[in-house]
Amino acid sequence: MSNAVANGLAGAGGGIIAQIITYPLQTVNTRQQTERVAKQSSASSKRLGTLLQILQVIRTDGWGGLYSGLKPSLLGTAASQGVYYYFYQVFKNKAEAIATARKAKGRGDGTIGMFSWLTVAALAGSLNVLLTIPIWVLVTRMQTHTQAERKIMEERKEALLREASEIGLTGSEFQDKLAELDSIKPRPYGTLQAVHEVYTEAGITGFWKGIVPTLIMVCNPAIQFMIYEGSLKRLREKRATSKQGKKSITALEVFLLGALAKLGATVTTYPLLVVKSRLQAKQEIGGNVSLRYSGTFDAILKMIQYEGLPSFYKGMSTKIVQSVFAASVLFMVKEEFVKVYMMLEDKCNKVLFSSAK
Repeated sequence: MSNAVANGLAGAGGGIIAQIITYPLQTVNTRQQTERVAKQSSASSKRLGTLLQILQVIRTDGWGGLYSGLKPSLLGTAASQGVYYYFYQVFKNKAEAIATARKAKGRGDGTIGMFSWLTVAALAGSLNVLLTIPIWVLVTRMQTHTQAERKIMEERKEALLREASEIGLTGSEFQDKLAELDSIKPRPYGTLQAVHEVYTEAGITGFWKGIVPTLIMVCNPAIQFMIYEGSLKRLREKRATSKQGKKSITALEVFLLGALAKLGATVTTYPLLVVKSRLQAKQEIGGNVSLRYSGTFDAILKMIQYEGLPSFYKGMSTKIVQSVFAASVLFMVKEEFVKVYMMLEDKCNKVLFSSAK
């Protein structure tokens, strides 16, 4: 098995573990990003902390609400991390071969520069996005379904109030209609329902909604890996010249480097993530035109017009905690998986070599 395949499998395994651990935070964060609040009401609206929002989801949707969309999310994580790390390693091997060839010709020191790291990560990220974005569209729909259903119900109740004032409904008639609305429960919503809804709304292209900001966001892992690989390289160089005899990088050190890298990448690209989530969530929420987006630029303009610049940073504190912790776990688990693979491969080679004798 090549090191690209080994890194792909290790990345998929690490991504699944990190996703399961941090999924409730991801669900809450997606709801925070897609919550529409007008400028005039945003200042007076009460913003709940992340923990209180988790408790609110449990109260309204049960424990299952925190894990809505987990199955396709795990599939998406395995596919995304597997695809990303596979192509990342393929392009990294190519970049290292080019750097070695340049050194042989007397140009460079044989190491990969920062621009090359960015290029490698961007190419791997772009391929990952194009191949796996339909899965994440479905995950976003499933995470925000009950939130969208509540918005629709609020619109219906407001319409009923307007109707009552305009045509003069009696108290009993109004209460009967209100009770009828309250009796409506959210429809069962699974992966197949999400697929049908997306296709009904926008056809096959609906599964690639948010592709523009998502492609731009390949700079997130590019920045992440530039920081991570650069920091890891410096740490290894420092260890190589250390007189204390400690050469290997520990799992804790990889965890901390992964956290630092993801923190820098998340803060830089968060507004794009909010726009992506808005585009992938259910668009037909009542009749308010400010809640529907026809594309990336339409979403950006309407968010600025109706909600102001702070809307681009909704839920960022939750995202920082979730993504930094998830990335740290992913990097740590991935590196340990690769170490185990390399150790097993070395043992197999020794056994084959001794049997050949």
